[in-house]
Amino acid sequence: MPRCRDQLLPSPTRGLVCDLGRRWSTDNLLRPVREDGKLWQTSSLGGLCSRRRMTLEEAGRLPQVLARVGASHGITDLTCKLRFYDDWAPEYDQDVAALKYQAPHLAVDCLSRALRGTPHDALVLDVACGTGLVAVELQARGFLQVQGVDGSPEMLKQARARGLYHHLSLCTLGQEPLPNPEGTFDAVIIVGALSEGQVPCSAIPELLRVTKPGGLVCLTTRTNTSNLPYKEALEATLDSLEQAGAWERLVTQPVDHWELATSEQETGLGACANDGFISGIIYLYRKQGTR
Repeated sequence: MPRCRDQLLPSPTRGLVCDLGRRWSTDNLLRPVREDGKLWQTSSLGGLCSRRRMTLEEAGRLPQVLARVGASHGITDLTCKLRFYDDWAPEYDQDVAALKYQAPHLAVDCLSRALRGTPHDALVLDVACGTGLVAVELQARGFLQVQGVDGSPEMLKQARARGLYHHLSLCTLGQEPLPNPEGTFDAVIIVGALSEGQVPCSAIPELLRVTKPGGLVCLTTRTNTSNLPYKEALEATLDSLEQAGAWERLVTQPVDHWELATSEQETGLGACANDGFISGIIYLYRKQGTR
C-alpha cells in the first residue's frame, strides 16, 4: 500500500503548501489587498484584473483554502485521496464555498432541464456524493428520491447529517461495483470526482449500468491545465460508449467560472479572462433503449 504523507496546511502568512513534493503558491494568484481602508480580493497574476469586496474572515481563510484544495488536486493515489477527504470532511463545505465552486448547481440545472416527467417521481443516484452539496441542489429543484454513494466514511457522515438522502452507501467506484441492480435509476449524477486519483474512466460503464433505459447520466470534470490528460481519456471513454450505441450525448456545456484557481499553474494563460477561475465542463447523456 502506498505511503500517504500528512497534508500539512500552511499559516495564512506563508501562502505555500508542500504536497507529495509539489509546492503551490497562492501569494500572486488570489490575495487580499487593502485599498481605501477596505479589503479587496485580487485575481490573476499579481494584477487587479478583477476584484471583489472581501470580509475579514475570508481574507484570513483564503490562503489556507487555496492550499488545501490545491493539495487535493495534486494527490493521484486513491488511498491517499480518500484519507485526505476523510480529514477534510468537517471543513469541506466552507472551503468549497470560499472557492465559489459552481459545479453542483450547474450540473443539477443541466440535468433538470432534460428530465422527462416530474422531479419528485425520479429516482436519482448521486455518485461520489461527498457531503451532499448535489443533494441540496436536487432538493431545491424538487428531486425528493435521492440515494448517494461515496468512498469516504467521514464525507458520508456529513451527508447523512443533512437528512436529504433516502439511502447512503460506502462504495469506492473503480475498485468495486455500485451496490445497485442494473437499470435502477432515472438519473445518475457525478460531480467533482472525475479526475486523476479519484474515479477512473474505466468506471464510467458502471454509471450507465445502473441507469434505466431512457434515463440520464450527468458528469462533470475540470478543464484546467493539470486535468487535461484525464479529460482527454474521459472523453475517449464517453465517445466510445456513444459509438457503441449505449447512450446519446445531449449536452456538452463548457463553464469558464468553475471554481477559483489554487495556483498560477492552474490558470494557464487565461487568468485575466477568467477572473482567476479555472474552467470545467458538464456532459449529459441519455441511455439508449426502452423501459
